[in-house]
Amino acid sequence: MTDSARAVLTENLDRNAVDPVRTFGRTCKLAAEATGQLLTGPFRGRLQVRETVLQAWFLVSVTAIPALLMAIPFGIIVTVQIGNIINQLGAESLLGAGSGIAVIQQAAPLTSGLLLAGAGASAIAADLGARTVREEVDAMEVMGIDPVNRLVVPRLLASLIVAPLLTLFIILIGVLAAFYLAVAVQGVGPGSYLQSFSAFSSQRDVLLALGKAVVFGFIIAIVGSQRGLEAKGGPQGVANGVTATVVISTVAIIGVNFFITALYETFFPMQVG
Repeated sequence: MTDSARAVLTENLDRNAVDPVRTFGRTCKLAAEATGQLLTGPFRGRLQVRETVLQAWFLVSVTAIPALLMAIPFGIIVTVQIGNIINQLGAESLLGAGSGIAVIQQAAPLTSGLLLAGAGASAIAADLGARTVREEVDAMEVMGIDPVNRLVVPRLLASLIVAPLLTLFIILIGVLAAFYLAVAVQGVGPGSYLQSFSAFSSQRDVLLALGKAVVFGFIIAIVGSQRGLEAKGGPQGVANGVTATVVISTVAIIGVNFFITALYETFFPMQVG
């Protein structure tokens, strides 16, 4: 192997195999630092309350309407698909159980996570990336201002607050849409639907959905912040960071959702309430 071929192989190995590991390590370091400052900030009087409120309102403003538009089809699709199978088995009374579990455990947290990844995380990466390429972050460090405390922590806290609230909103809309379709179109009795819903769904399922949402919100904020703070190369670098943020956040959310669901079903198998 020639020296040039060896150099190309080494470069490709470093870029495609080693560099992602370094990036993951820096992301974990940022997550640990931001979490530590989030937990200790209120006691030190360093929590950026105003910035947190602004970021939370921004996340709500860009996700509320899309969440409404996505929750209704999710509830309808789940009810139609499950209803077709249940009708063939002659167990229409169980439609409420299937629809409720699907919407609460899976559709609601996944929808909120994907919405925040597409709208919230991309905005975080774009904002922090623009600040980075304009050297605002470097200027903050020169002035003795911690960028993590000033920029990352408020966005992390806002995401942790908005994600479960968005999940609850999607659960409400999705369940109402599923109930209306089951009663008005598929001929299921309201009492039968609600009885099966309450028999199989429980507060534990809602807590699972909220727990997923908190984890998704954490991932979204950290990935968006890390990509934004490491943006370089001008506007093109910011755009690349935004694209990477959406892709990484989406893949991470789907993978973590699978892991949490499998773990939950192992320790808390579904049973009639």
